[in-house]
Amino acid sequence: MNKASIKDVAKLAGVSATTVSYVLNNKPSQTISKKTKDKVFKAAKTLNYIPNLNARSLASKKTNLIGVVIPQTEPGKEFMFSNPFYGELLSSIEYTARLNGFHILISGTAENQSYINIAKNRVMDGIIFVGLFPGEELETLKGYNVPKVLVDSYVNDDAFHTIGIDDELGGQLATEYLIKNGHKDIAFVSGALIDNGVNSMRYSGYCKAMENAGLKIKKEAVYTGSVDFDYGISVAQEMCKKGCKETAAFITADVLAIGLIKGFYQMGKSVPEDISVVGFDNVYLSQMSYPSLTTIRQDISQKGREAVALIIESLKNKDFENKNITLPISLVTRDSVIRKE
Repeated sequence: MNKASIKDVAKLAGVSATTVSYVLNNKPSQTISKKTKDKVFKAAKTLNYIPNLNARSLASKKTNLIGVVIPQTEPGKEFMFSNPFYGELLSSIEYTARLNGFHILISGTAENQSYINIAKNRVMDGIIFVGLFPGEELETLKGYNVPKVLVDSYVNDDAFHTIGIDDELGGQLATEYLIKNGHKDIAFVSGALIDNGVNSMRYSGYCKAMENAGLKIKKEAVYTGSVDFDYGISVAQEMCKKGCKETAAFITADVLAIGLIKGFYQMGKSVPEDISVVGFDNVYLSQMSYPSLTTIRQDISQKGREAVALIIESLKNKDFENKNITLPISLVTRDSVIRKE
């Protein structure tokens, strides 16, 4: 059976194709009677008419698509859904976009792959970049004339909206909490430390807390690799093989921390009895792990909502100035830290 066209709907409803277009696109500038609207909707339903979004985009110069680009910073890794942080963020972005009549298009970037090429290959009304690092590509992105939001990117440029948290403060709060509980030998576990990245900022907070307390930062207690569950397990195994000299660890992502806890369990060690652990993010799994995870809370869903809201407001108001939003963080205390006497 051939796909119904707008002309077929118009013929069945006894109106013009233009009227059908006005009704189905809910044109506020056109006054159309309820009786006519009902006839159009009934005809469209009878014919199972599905609007041609590509044709609509060409006519309106609007796609109702918001792109979400997430750089892949770890070579050979699959897309980052193994980290619950991204699941929560993308869920919030998609839901908020859908409520406002938009759809999202998600793409990762391989190493050395251009952000701008991905952006230009798809016609989108706005783009959200997650974890983009400062560099030459930013200058090129400025020329791409759609609203752009940077999430978790330490970029200070009026050409972009930005949304983030104070990652350095988060690292400092986590480490200070361990110090206040009597811990002096504190490991740091993280993904790759890249200049101006969130992990580097959290490491800076860790260092600041240690230095303020007069504690030595030991290179052998700093572990950097992949932000995933398996790397957490491998770090725990390595720490145990070294004799488990540290009594506590600050980990820059909850998924890593949960892997670390599992790894210690496999090596016959207990959290928090043998080693205390503080994570970062407060993803939903942090309260489901055993023991439940003490962590730094950030409102991941709010990041997604704010990012979409900035895109939509920029599309409505061409004079809308780019904003820099810093969301609050807090320490959530649970069962993974014990006081060292």
